[in-house]
Amino acid sequence: MSILAAFMVPHPPMIVPAVGMGSEEQVRETSRAYEQVAEEIAALKPGTIIITSPHSVMYADYFHISPGSSAKGSLRRFRAPEVKFSEEYDTDLVKRICELADAEGFPAGTLGERDAELDHGTMVPLWFIRNAYKGGKIVRIGLSGLPFTDHYRLGQIIARAVADTGRRTVLVASGDLSHKLQTYGPYGFAPEGPEYDRRIMDVCARAAFGELFDFDENFCEKAAECGHRSFVIMAGAFDGQQVKATALSHQDVTGVGYGICTFYPEGSDENRRFLDAYEKKLEAESLVKAEKSDLYVRLARASVESWVKARRRISVPDGLPEEMLSDRAGAFVSIHENGRLRGCIGTIGPTEDCIAEEIIQNAISASSRDPRFSPITEKELKSLEISVDILGEPEPVDSPDALNVKEYGVIVSCGGRRGLLLPNLDGVDTVEDQIRIARQKGGIRETDPYTLQRFRVVRHY
Repeated sequence: MSILAAFMVPHPPMIVPAVGMGSEEQVRETSRAYEQVAEEIAALKPGTIIITSPHSVMYADYFHISPGSSAKGSLRRFRAPEVKFSEEYDTDLVKRICELADAEGFPAGTLGERDAELDHGTMVPLWFIRNAYKGGKIVRIGLSGLPFTDHYRLGQIIARAVADTGRRTVLVASGDLSHKLQTYGPYGFAPEGPEYDRRIMDVCARAAFGELFDFDENFCEKAAECGHRSFVIMAGAFDGQQVKATALSHQDVTGVGYGICTFYPEGSDENRRFLDAYEKKLEAESLVKAEKSDLYVRLARASVESWVKARRRISVPDGLPEEMLSDRAGAFVSIHENGRLRGCIGTIGPTEDCIAEEIIQNAISASSRDPRFSPITEKELKSLEISVDILGEPEPVDSPDALNVKEYGVIVSCGGRRGLLLPNLDGVDTVEDQIRIARQKGGIRETDPYTLQRFRVVRHY
């Protein structure tokens, strides 16, 4: 049995009257839409309600599924301790999701429980649902810092688990939209905020789930959205199916976007294998870029591929320009996959006999020794984008006024601690951002007596 329906809903605690104390009236349109969602769920009589919540346990590289047989919670954090929940978990469905994830080597499971209590991203939807429908167990799933593509894959796994267990299941994708819609809102205004809400409501109203991958993560961060990954999991649960979507409401009166949509499957549709299509597009684009890349990047790619496939360091090949063989300089190799950083390692100054050797060594390190990431696997090679930065000599500067995020990289030093940031990086728009990130990389506090250096780079694609 496939998932019966899915619902995109927000989770503002103030929408619950015991919390809002009258202020919930300003989002009455959202409340009415929420009540309709609850009535539709009641009419479906699901045996299981899956809720994906941004406020459940979240890890950078793992999807946490709440373990155990039951959980409780209340809205006491929002001054409404009388609003209480006691829910049973569908342990059989949780077990099947975990089995499928394990079989695929997919990072999802019940490990790492930090807080067994229900979170408000789960309880606010349940408040509306339980007013209309008392039946059904729940499954609570957190989001992760992994790419959107992995969230979609989790949705596919969930759908297979539901089919395997035969559960009558609905999926509730809990998540607010942008938190930066109004200057008077609690998070202020950013131009990306209204743009995010406009785009996400359009995409979801059309069930155009493939377009969820087109939201740049830096754009999402600037919009301060919290639900996008929830919505992508939901989309994955409908992979290969035609979907009837209905947008019920959208409000932004509090400065935070609240969107509600319903989604019902209407049969198989092989043209809606959105992850497959997206990955094929990225592979084709990566191949074109690889074919157009210069010798610096080709050397880095050859080094990565040799190391990942055979753990072999390549020799410097023939036919390289003289400057790569005779000059010495620091170099950074940056690797991206599906638009996300996948590894970046470099040297501030030369450590090898020539630039070519510097690139080979740092390409190996970026693919296998960046502590922020697991080593790159062979199946990822076809979708990687690689760039190489050759660093000029650092020069001291007396003031941040001498920096320019597009033109210069920065080195922040304090004693033996140093943090470096390359120039012209996505999402780093100001000198203040650049210095702050470089400080953090070097473990240097804002109050520490640090010095600044700047450097130019020649970037190769």
